[in-house]
Amino acid sequence: MSPEELDTALTLRTALARYEELRARDLFEDEEHEPLSRTEALEMIALGEVIARKARNGRQLAVRTARERGASWSQIGRALGTSKQTAWETHNRWIDQQAEQRRDAGHWGLDEAEVARERKLAGRPD
Repeated sequence: MSPEELDTALTLRTALARYEELRARDLFEDEEHEPLSRTEALEMIALGEVIARKARNGRQLAVRTARERGASWSQIGRALGTSKQTAWETHNRWIDQQAEQRRDAGHWGLDEAEVARERKLAGRPD
């Protein structure tokens, strides 16, 4: 399966659980653990990508919540282990990606009004 197929079928929690199951079998291959098949090894790769994508999206949703609660870009940058400018630029790229997804058939994303709201909330770096 591709990451796109798995992304719509699995939550972050279920993707993590399946990834951990496959990873444990891969790490502890012995008499008790059957070796991964080629299909399972490829699934593990795709699951890793799904987890990374979902985590990136979740991070940006948390950034949005922090901004709604009055956090500065300096505070957000510190929480992310980066600069305020990098945090702000990353969040604005996420807004752009969400707007683009909305234009793509079959994807959820932000409409024009939501993009405007997100841009206003993001403001400028402190």
